[in-house]
Amino acid sequence: MAVPGQCKGTASLAKGSPDAPGLLAMVEAFYGRAAATVEAEAKAGVGAQWGGLPWVRGLLEIIRRCSYVLEVAFPLRRDSGTWEMVRGWRAQHSQHRLPCKGGVRFSSSIGVDEVKALAALMTYKCAVVDVPFGGAMTGVRIDPRKYSEHELEKITRHFTVEMAKKGFIGPGIDVLAPDVSTGEREMSWIADTYTHTLGYRDINAQACVTGKPISQGGIQGRHSATGRGVLYGIENYITNTDYMDCIGLSPGFPGKTFVLQGFGKVGLHTMKYLHEYGARCICVGETDGAIYNPRGINPKELEDYEQGHGTIVGFPKAEPYDGSILEVPCDILIPAAIEKQLTRENAPRVQAKIIAEAANGPTTPAAHEIFLQRNILVIPDVYVNAGGVTVSFFEWLKNLNHVSYGRLSFKYEWESSYHLLQSVQHSLEQWFGKARGEIPIIPSPEFQARVTGASEKDIVYSGLAYTMEQSAKQIMTMAARYNLGLDQRTAAYLCALEKVFTVYNEAGFTY
Repeated sequence: MAVPGQCKGTASLAKGSPDAPGLLAMVEAFYGRAAATVEAEAKAGVGAQWGGLPWVRGLLEIIRRCSYVLEVAFPLRRDSGTWEMVRGWRAQHSQHRLPCKGGVRFSSSIGVDEVKALAALMTYKCAVVDVPFGGAMTGVRIDPRKYSEHELEKITRHFTVEMAKKGFIGPGIDVLAPDVSTGEREMSWIADTYTHTLGYRDINAQACVTGKPISQGGIQGRHSATGRGVLYGIENYITNTDYMDCIGLSPGFPGKTFVLQGFGKVGLHTMKYLHEYGARCICVGETDGAIYNPRGINPKELEDYEQGHGTIVGFPKAEPYDGSILEVPCDILIPAAIEKQLTRENAPRVQAKIIAEAANGPTTPAAHEIFLQRNILVIPDVYVNAGGVTVSFFEWLKNLNHVSYGRLSFKYEWESSYHLLQSVQHSLEQWFGKARGEIPIIPSPEFQARVTGASEKDIVYSGLAYTMEQSAKQIMTMAARYNLGLDQRTAAYLCALEKVFTVYNEAGFTY
């Protein structure tokens, strides 16, 4: 399959737009590209699936808008005895599918527009990977480093109650998940609070949140899910010879170099998986500094060092790096930190062939245009970092089913495999006879590993790999349909828009 259109993008959609002032404006700008394509088809009278122009314009505006925003302000008594007000928001961008789904972020700089933008990204992300959720997001404006564990627990539980009172949490309404500065601990507090308050009569109450500890109904593989999704997302493109020919890179991971911005949970697991597949990390950057080694940085050694010292700075097997890590020559650049890192200013100096957006919104619209013109393949955030929400979907299903994956079939599959081996042995002995004794059937180590039965993590990883593979095919097909070339972001947004549009088009509106 040859990559359709111009390798440098598309003449019709790559006319450039200014750097957006905020994440919400960026998301709406990218959505606007896809919406303009749909509207142009409707205006031209092609694309019968869309309908007439007035209907199309109306639905496009409905999809763009954030449906609901809850703003909460509540008092917190600090351990010191002083009082302060804590502000937070929960945005439900779309209820075309229920429940809504989105993370909980603790940040001193977050505001309502950023929460709405991240909720919109979640809507499009879920649609791209065929996860039947609407998009949502929570932001609590605090710096978690300045609060004790006791204070953080009070904030988390109080905010959970406020959301529950207003109908912004529930297994069939709105499902929460970890995000920046939150994790299993906070998700466990949320699940416990909801289960013992408004959800006390709901047998599925645990499904109100994902990313929980295993003991609280979590799922194996969730901790590393986003990083593993980044691996699969890159793999689906880097093994595609047509796309690699287009950017002048040989297919496959072995021998490829990559640069990682952000050594948090997503960055660490992304680094581990790419290292296992034969790629070499040459530079890692964090907020307090960066390290560089052209011969490669071992992820396990760096993880051990960071856990012992609280920083990657000073890692003995790499040199300090003072320049911009986004401009280090490499094959793959992975921004896994925060939004708006690749801008009009630094995009001309980026020297990677592939950019995999492990973070949400790291590329501004102006930088996106420059990358298209420079023949750089950008694998967009709405696809490549969707591993987290995909495995969250699996955890939600596990909670609704009240049984772990594989529990009902482990023993049966193991016995079936051995019956198969015995059948093969019996058939061979009947044909060749047993003059020299029994004919041994010795399973290979790979088969031996399989017959022991798939663990929950095996099933989760298999489901994630399949989801990312199918979604990549849909994006590539959409790019071919609209002659988009390397503009995979617009193709992904078109995939999402078409799916959400179809739901509204077929289901209609209650009133």
